[in-house]
Amino acid sequence: MKRRNFLALAATAGLVAACDPGPGSRWGLGGRPGPGFEEDTGPGAEPGAGDTGSGTTVGVRGDAEELAGLQNPLMVPPLIDPEPGPDGVRRFELTAQAGRSRLLPGRTTPTWGFNGDVLGPTIRVRRGDVVQVAVTNALDETTDVHWHGMRLPAAVAGGPHRPIASGETWTERWIVDQPATTAWYHPYPLGRTAGHAGRGLAGMLVVDDYTRRRGLPSAYGVDDIPLILQDARLAPDGSLAGEARLGAGGAGGGEGGFVLVNGTAGPFLDVISERVRFRVVNGSGTRVFDLAFGDGRPFHVVGNDAGLLAASVEVSRVSVAPGERVELVAAFLHGETVLLRDLGGPPDPGQGGAALLKIVVAPRLTASRPVPRRPAVGLLPIEVPPGARVRRFRPDGRGSGNTDLTRIDLVVPAAATEVWEIDNPGDAGTFHLQGATFQVLDVAGDPAPPHAQGYKDTVYLPARAAVRLAVRFGGLADPGAPYLYHFRTLGSAGAGTTGQFVIVQPGEEARTPRTLPPRDTPDDLQ
Repeated sequence: MKRRNFLALAATAGLVAACDPGPGSRWGLGGRPGPGFEEDTGPGAEPGAGDTGSGTTVGVRGDAEELAGLQNPLMVPPLIDPEPGPDGVRRFELTAQAGRSRLLPGRTTPTWGFNGDVLGPTIRVRRGDVVQVAVTNALDETTDVHWHGMRLPAAVAGGPHRPIASGETWTERWIVDQPATTAWYHPYPLGRTAGHAGRGLAGMLVVDDYTRRRGLPSAYGVDDIPLILQDARLAPDGSLAGEARLGAGGAGGGEGGFVLVNGTAGPFLDVISERVRFRVVNGSGTRVFDLAFGDGRPFHVVGNDAGLLAASVEVSRVSVAPGERVELVAAFLHGETVLLRDLGGPPDPGQGGAALLKIVVAPRLTASRPVPRRPAVGLLPIEVPPGARVRRFRPDGRGSGNTDLTRIDLVVPAAATEVWEIDNPGDAGTFHLQGATFQVLDVAGDPAPPHAQGYKDTVYLPARAAVRLAVRFGGLADPGAPYLYHFRTLGSAGAGTTGQFVIVQPGEEARTPRTLPPRDTPDDLQ
């Protein structure tokens, strides 16, 4: 679930890639799909449907002490949701800047953020929008921005192919063409991603489609709450130095290790609705969070990385690895206090759990609609056609920071469906794929459980196990602009391997060059 060593990948036709994480052996958690999930689990429901009895969390040692330590109001990132301009374009502006945050009592910590001291605002767009984003770099070094989970033309996807030098502004425009999704944005400078995102450069990006019509909670900051999870290690003076940074891994290990939620240490949230939707992003570098409520109450998984699920799934715990997202809907009773926690534990030696968020429920609650049985509209499984290409990947030991950005590892025909088999002989890691979505066919020969069967872009790779993915690529061909696929191990340094592929018109694969012209690179990235 959370391993501390490093992996890498090599493709059958060349190099392999790596990136963020997703589910794995944690998938032995069970869950029921569809039928019966629209029953009322709010006030007045039968015992066991969310009722804690005493009004406080029970069954987990140390809950009372943990709850007492969660005393800081949860910071909910501001929402950017502008009206379209006269030309129909919705414009967003982000500035990467240095700041200071109070992570320890009586001390401030140097951090980075977008439009603020730490993290960034939540960007909300809608399917069909024409959006323009301008990113200004007010830092003293080059950075970039990767729109993790957005389906974009490769030329505007950002990341290491579009570094933003200090003092520069990068502006791109695209049309939003994907279903309702919880995505996020963060820097992706190869070999330095953890250092930049780990100082606080990250934010959530929400795509709306039919969400409101489907009856899910959608009032941002009220019953639709973003939760960006990071762990932190701080030096005694409160600074983030070396491995002592946000997302460094091991919140339970090392001096000063703890967890931040939306950049808040020891947070609590006041709840005024019977049901709350939590959009969870694992923004840590190496830690897998195993989420559950302190009293073991069930909740519903309604979405993951690449959108809403075809059927709601009731579970009592769910894991989310670095880079993964999961959408949860939980029911609460008036007047209770509930703990959301990371269960931690094996297979990571020395990695204990952590109290994440105290939820304080108001004496009177606004009524909520039942959880919809089918959150997604028209979601169909990815069908692998007969004779589909199968690509196989294994670790090769190369590091992401040494990736040659002029090399093309794979050439894929537009709108192709393929099977990718990742045979991981080492410790646990994660895999992230741009320019495509996938569904998990099986892990170590076992099918993914219902709550992990939606569309994804990031997957957890268990140690010494094979994962098979049904991958559907986008239809936008551009032989001169590559997408990335990235493998990252869950060790403290987050070693990994990155590969590149281009999408071309069918039949053009053999004629497509395997190299790109070199780009000008800022001096601090040489």
